[in-house]
Amino acid sequence: MSSILLLAVPLLPLLLAVFIGLRPGQAGLNRLVPWAALPGLLLAALAPTGLEATFDSLLMGTHLAVDPTGRAFLALTAGLWLAAGLFALGERRDDARRERFYVFWLLALAGNLGLVLAQDAASFYLFFSLMSLSAYGLVVHSGKPEAWRAGRVYLILAVLGEVLLLAGLLLAVHAAGQSSLAAVAAARPEGWALALLVVGLGIKAGMLPLHFWLPLAHPAAPVPASAVLSGAMIKAGLLGWMRLLPLDATGHAVLGETLVLLGLAAAFLGVLVGVLQVRPKTILAYSSISQMGLMTVGIGLALLLPEARGWLLAAVTLYAVHHGLAKGALFLTAGMQNQWPGTPLARAAFALFTLLPALALAGLPFTSGALAKNTLKGPLAPDALPGWLAHTELLLTLAAAGTTVLLLRFLWCWQTGLQAPANGLDRQRWWAWGALALIGLLLPLGVLVVGPGGLPVEPRDLYGLALLWPIALGLVLAGIAYRLIRDRETPRVPEGDLAALAEAAWSGARRTHRNLALPPPRPRRMPARLRLLRLKLRQRLEDAERVLTRWETIGLLFSAAMLGLYLTLLVG
Repeated sequence: MSSILLLAVPLLPLLLAVFIGLRPGQAGLNRLVPWAALPGLLLAALAPTGLEATFDSLLMGTHLAVDPTGRAFLALTAGLWLAAGLFALGERRDDARRERFYVFWLLALAGNLGLVLAQDAASFYLFFSLMSLSAYGLVVHSGKPEAWRAGRVYLILAVLGEVLLLAGLLLAVHAAGQSSLAAVAAARPEGWALALLVVGLGIKAGMLPLHFWLPLAHPAAPVPASAVLSGAMIKAGLLGWMRLLPLDATGHAVLGETLVLLGLAAAFLGVLVGVLQVRPKTILAYSSISQMGLMTVGIGLALLLPEARGWLLAAVTLYAVHHGLAKGALFLTAGMQNQWPGTPLARAAFALFTLLPALALAGLPFTSGALAKNTLKGPLAPDALPGWLAHTELLLTLAAAGTTVLLLRFLWCWQTGLQAPANGLDRQRWWAWGALALIGLLLPLGVLVVGPGGLPVEPRDLYGLALLWPIALGLVLAGIAYRLIRDRETPRVPEGDLAALAEAAWSGARRTHRNLALPPPRPRRMPARLRLLRLKLRQRLEDAERVLTRWETIGLLFSAAMLGLYLTLLVG
């Protein structure tokens, strides 16, 4: 029974994707899309700790399980995909290509859920790749030039990350002699294996300097896709670090210090570049880079302070859940600009749902952000770290002030586009958005009641003056910046920063090459028989392409793959 429950979590979205591909236009199937995440949410809530299943005949021996860390990430992933899926039903209602969106959505969902449950290298990599490649279809869904550009950059970095991750896993598994993720981590990967794993997973986690796909992909993707990209999918890299890095009693000082440095750099760079943006979703993308930087710092500290690794890893898990819920709600907020209500009560609810996740990210007392920030800084005693690392707690606090400035910038740019709906309020979007915002408010209470393992959380972690002065400093800095630039044009940094520089350098190199290149030789005229043969071959290839790209063909091929998977499990 346990094997069926665990396998059903990623397979149900896959099967629903097949049915929608075979029968596009079926409203009943479309309405099931959000609920494909429900089994994962139920498993996270009800499954006993240690629930596991092994399929020896599948891949290299697939092992799925629910452990304490995986339970938290599974709850975040499934809950956010469920809320964003309900939002998508309302937002994509008039989209002529919504079935294509739903298919890619379900494939990415299956990969995201599967990698959380995966406990062996082969299945983790399979689900990770499924999620990454399927997300490309979400990024380019609109078909606009900016979407194709964002998709190109995203796909290049996604494939690069998967190649690096695969190489790192092969080296690490070979050194460990086993394919389980726990065995790989226990064998303490070093050298090239460690570097490949850190960078391969770091691309997905938005680690500097390979972060620039985020501010391109988020504005291009539909709002619900941006919510799960930033709230759930980038956490895959973080979870991979927690599963594979040598986070044991020995630690790793060099890697730890490197991650702390890169994390702090991302925390401040995300703020500095984000406040110079004008599009709300781009600002939120840079905010995600900054917040993921803080979680990277947490992983680095766990490597530097192995005696406190239990506390720090639980704190990083809590921070990931807090950020996923709050950032997901803020991205849905970006999609509510055309839902400004007309009645005072509805406007009060609108303001509440907008401000709750923003205040949580800023770390206001009695919010999930306050709890996450205080617990992350818990083990940082004045003499706990040597050299410049002793100032890590102060730098984390200053980064919180930057978060306040960035969120004020987001709210300012977002409110300029508010407008009343043309056809009445979309209640489906309202319910999904409001529920996600309120769940984030209830998170601290749930943590205090349940308490994540290794983290002695107390009510006093929810309040304190240390939480208020960064917000006050952020308000002062935002006021000063407004006074300085209110009568001037806001300076701009191109979206994607390093990607824009790389594209400019590439364009310049191509122009230089064209100017220096010799003229091409004149082509020889092809005989008429060869021209006719080439024309017929092109027609045959185009006919084959049309057949292979039909929804029916894709659905049948995918169904055959799923049937083969089930037969493999049955024989095994």
